[in-house]
Amino acid sequence: MSILIVIPARYASTRFPGKPLALISNKPMIQWVYENATKTGLDAVVATDDTRILNTVSGFGGIAVMTSPDHPSGTDRCREAAEKYMQSSGKKFTIVVNIQGDEPFIQPEQILALTDCFASPTVDVATLVTPVDYSAEFKQLQDANRVKVVTAKNGRALYFSRSVIPFNRNSPEENWLQEHPYFFHIGMYAFRLTVLQEITELPVSSLEQTERLEQLRWLENGYVIQTAVTHQHSIGVDTPEDLARLNAKLQTQA
Repeated sequence: MSILIVIPARYASTRFPGKPLALISNKPMIQWVYENATKTGLDAVVATDDTRILNTVSGFGGIAVMTSPDHPSGTDRCREAAEKYMQSSGKKFTIVVNIQGDEPFIQPEQILALTDCFASPTVDVATLVTPVDYSAEFKQLQDANRVKVVTAKNGRALYFSRSVIPFNRNSPEENWLQEHPYFFHIGMYAFRLTVLQEITELPVSSLEQTERLEQLRWLENGYVIQTAVTHQHSIGVDTPEDLARLNAKLQTQA
C-alpha cells in the first residue's frame, strides 16, 4: 500500500484571506501542517492555486504543485495534485490522504489511523470521528457547523448530518450521552486513488445539496466510508480571531 498525503491550501478565503501563510509562533501555518504530516514518513505535497503559497512551501524545503483555481472542493484539488505529483515524480500511489491546510496541529497518529482503515479491501474512503464529551461539548450538538455522524458497529459511516443524530426520542437531552455515544466528524479523509478519481466525476447529489456535505454524495452512490476514532482534538483556524487566540495560548505556554 503506497500512500500520498495531499494538503489543499488556497490563498483566497472569505473569512481569512491568505490563511495558509498566517504566522503561528513565527512559522507559516502551512509549514506546521506539512511538517506534522511528514512526521509519518509518507510522501506529502501541498496543492495550491497561488504562487505565494507555492514559493513559501518551496522556501522551507517542502513540495507543492499548482492546481486550478476553479475547483469546487478540496477533494477535486486533491485529485489534480495527486495526479500531477505522480506524473512529475514518477511514483505511484494507491491511497491518497487529504489533510486541510488549516490544521496546524494535525498528529501523525491521526493520519496513520486513517490509512490503517484500508487493511480491509472493502473500504473506499476513511475519515476521523471523535466522541462528544458531555461536560464540555454537549451544547455543541445543536451547532450546525459541527457535523455529526452515526456508524454501524463495525465503524462504517451510516450518515453525516448538521442536525443532532441520533435523536433520542424517549429521554430528556441531559440523559442522551449516557444512553448512546455521539460523535463529531473531523473533516479529514483518505481515499483509494481509483475511488478519488471516480467520486470527483459524480454529479452533486440530493442529500449533499440539502446538508451541504460532500461526503453524502459518496454514501448516496454506495461507497463505503470507514471511520476511525481519535481522542485528539483538532485545532482548526478559520478566522483571524482564531489565530490570535491560538498565538496567545502558545505564548502563555512558552
